[in-house]
Amino acid sequence: MNPTDSYVILYKGEEPVDSALLDADNRFFMELDSLEEGLYNFYHRPEFQYVYLEKGDSLQIRLNTVSFDESLVFSGRGETLNNFLIDLYLETESEEGLIRHSFVPLEPQAFSAKLDSLKSNKISRLESLHNDFTLSENGYELALASILYKNFYYKEKYPFWHRQVIGEGVLHDLPADFYDYRSQVSYDNPNLTFLKPYYDFMLYHIGNLAFMGCQKSCDMDQAKIRNQLHFNQHQLQLIDSLVTGQDLRDNLFRTVAFEYLLKNDTEENFEIFMEDFHARSGENRHLEEINHLSESIRNLRPNVELPALLVENTEGENLSLKDIASRGKVVFYFWSGPEPRHLVNITRRVHDLSEKHPDTRFVGICLRTSRDRWKTLLGNHGLKEEDQFWTGDFQSFAHTLVVYHPFKSILTKDGRIIDGFANLNTSF
Repeated sequence: MNPTDSYVILYKGEEPVDSALLDADNRFFMELDSLEEGLYNFYHRPEFQYVYLEKGDSLQIRLNTVSFDESLVFSGRGETLNNFLIDLYLETESEEGLIRHSFVPLEPQAFSAKLDSLKSNKISRLESLHNDFTLSENGYELALASILYKNFYYKEKYPFWHRQVIGEGVLHDLPADFYDYRSQVSYDNPNLTFLKPYYDFMLYHIGNLAFMGCQKSCDMDQAKIRNQLHFNQHQLQLIDSLVTGQDLRDNLFRTVAFEYLLKNDTEENFEIFMEDFHARSGENRHLEEINHLSESIRNLRPNVELPALLVENTEGENLSLKDIASRGKVVFYFWSGPEPRHLVNITRRVHDLSEKHPDTRFVGICLRTSRDRWKTLLGNHGLKEEDQFWTGDFQSFAHTLVVYHPFKSILTKDGRIIDGFANLNTSF
């Protein structure tokens, strides 16, 4: 109900398996002649959700995109495990507030007891389901992993959340057995690679191990990592030494690379990191994407000319960024129609900055919005047309200008970059 796209696409991991066009009644149909048992996800832009498929399954799904996850119901052969998984997903989402506000302030033993009680309740329900319907071995393993790794994730988070909530300057002392669950961690189970609770845990687990290790050898106190290069190289080393599953390795290496590169470290450290990354993950299937990001970052260094990108003004004329920034100080910032709250906040911020810096021109570039909608929003929000531009090429702008932060901006003078990673909230 209420479709937001004309297609549904089925993925196994990151690879599309099949797609189907919605008919006049907003129904679709897929028939798979051969099937690898395991976790899939179906995508109906902009949402996706899991589905576990086994040979012989015959599943019907029904959902309303207004409440995509909450309305999703499976029926038919294969419904039992899938309905359990979606219920578990929704329950886990709703309980995080309870854990953070009621469990995290507790002492470690009490926190673990509360958390393990939730885990035991879920496992008991899974066991009952298994006894009544005899789940497949792989299906049962996946459901159990969803429970366990979410539990493990919260335990990895606890020391840092607790410090924040209590207001302590250092991490709280933990019992000797607090991390005993780590002996159950699998670093090479391909069936779990694309399971979100597993991946979320693994990413935070690697970061946690690196953090603890860096306390002894890195320029860091218990409040803040000061040497990002050392910390992220440590993460690369841990992934390289611990993780054997290729897909998981590639994805973890990619995430660490993106997180480090977007911090905009010094040019020297940047090159050291990239050399280390290529040495450890030179065959990474995301290598082209990572290399493109690193090259875009190099092209946003100080005193480099603005990239050759074109935008459109309200008269329909195309202008290059370099032409717009050819004289004086110009700050480019970015907004989009689908994020109305952000548009309000950034418009207010730009107004304040314009009064504070009258010698600087603040230029907005609208992304991910139709041309007609953009023009309507200009009038609704009282934006100066001469300082507003539009592009329909979101991918080129996002990748070339490294637009990964809502308040990302680029400070220029006479067509050359002064700061390619300025932040409207903190840089002016």
